[in-house]
Amino acid sequence: MPKIVFVCREGSDEPRVSASPESVKRLSGLGLSILVESGAGLSSGVPDADFEATGARIAGPGEVGSADIILKVNRPTAAEMASYKPGAVVFAVMDPYGNEAALADMAKAGLTTFAMELMPRITRAQSMDVLSSQANLAGYRAVIDASHEYGRAMPMMMTAAGTVPAAKVFVMGAGVAGLQAIATARRLGAVVSATDVRPAAKEQVASLGAKFIAVEDEEFKAAETAAGYAKPMSEAYQAKQAALVAEHIAKQDIVITTALIPGRPAPKLVTRAMLASMKPGSVAVDLAVERGGNIEGSEKGKVADVEGVTVIGYANVAGRIAASASALYARNLFAFIETMVDKGTKEFAVNAEDELVKATMLTNGGQVVHPNFAAAAAAHAGEAPVVVTAGPTATPAGEPAAAKPTRARKKPDAETTGDAAAEETL
Repeated sequence: MPKIVFVCREGSDEPRVSASPESVKRLSGLGLSILVESGAGLSSGVPDADFEATGARIAGPGEVGSADIILKVNRPTAAEMASYKPGAVVFAVMDPYGNEAALADMAKAGLTTFAMELMPRITRAQSMDVLSSQANLAGYRAVIDASHEYGRAMPMMMTAAGTVPAAKVFVMGAGVAGLQAIATARRLGAVVSATDVRPAAKEQVASLGAKFIAVEDEEFKAAETAAGYAKPMSEAYQAKQAALVAEHIAKQDIVITTALIPGRPAPKLVTRAMLASMKPGSVAVDLAVERGGNIEGSEKGKVADVEGVTVIGYANVAGRIAASASALYARNLFAFIETMVDKGTKEFAVNAEDELVKATMLTNGGQVVHPNFAAAAAAHAGEAPVVVTAGPTATPAGEPAAAKPTRARKKPDAETTGDAAAEETL
């Protein structure tokens, strides 16, 4: 009997959906039976009929209890999990950092869960990289939102009545979102500059036609991990960089901040004093507002006036272009699920030895098994932590677990996908 996949309808604050007609067709081709909750794709421009046309059956929310595999955009709530059967496999963006209670609840429910945002940055997993697919769109949308609020033209325009100067755009953080923001602003004709603490970003910024702004000392040259993430910088470096950035921001029309480091609050990059130095009518976009924000005074879900600058703090920016975001996310999910289906027998099975599984599995067999979260979740639940090693069994967290090291992913074309940087947002 084929495994049943259930595509959930998200809450009212999430317009994205975890499947597309294309992914439904491809999942069906793997031998899976697809149920799509009624209305799941409406906010992404996908009516139920489009899912039905590619092989799905439209179902009511109560039918999720029959599902072997559950696809979601966001981590399931406690109320949703109550309807899932024990042993169901759930794929979603789980936001595990600081949410140990929720992880413990998923383990208690007997679910096998995968956090798509923890996908390792290796070549094999590029097509499964949710952070990159969603951050790309967030970077694009940040520029569109900024141009909407900006009361002037973006490109230089030479008219009979005189010349309109090009807008000056400064992007802080040249990861996936930042690089796409740079590319989009350049396409709109702006004069673009950018900064990042990773040395590799300088070449990528330049390749997109933007000017790189940074204090390039010895600490800067060593400010990147093997996986391509930014390292926390010393207070001395931060002070020097802040002084340089403050001077530069005063000359800008639009500032876009994208800096996030997984598991940490968003670093404060732009102060009220910096905003006050900008020209009247300037705009700032905070893509990290959901993690505390990079800009002092930014407000989650709002457009605020801070020191005379319009500060945009929209939440779920990728969801503001839900149709595109959903299509890419659905492809990410399919690519991962495909690795778990035997091409000959069409059987779905989770291989605990797979490096992708080790990196993304949060809960299994009634336990939080991911080594980064097991101890904290167990402490919350009052249990002994476990971590997954080779095979389907678990071992106490205090014992060594063999783990295959991953190498940093080769950096792809900067304009289309960016690199494995820390400045990413969902």
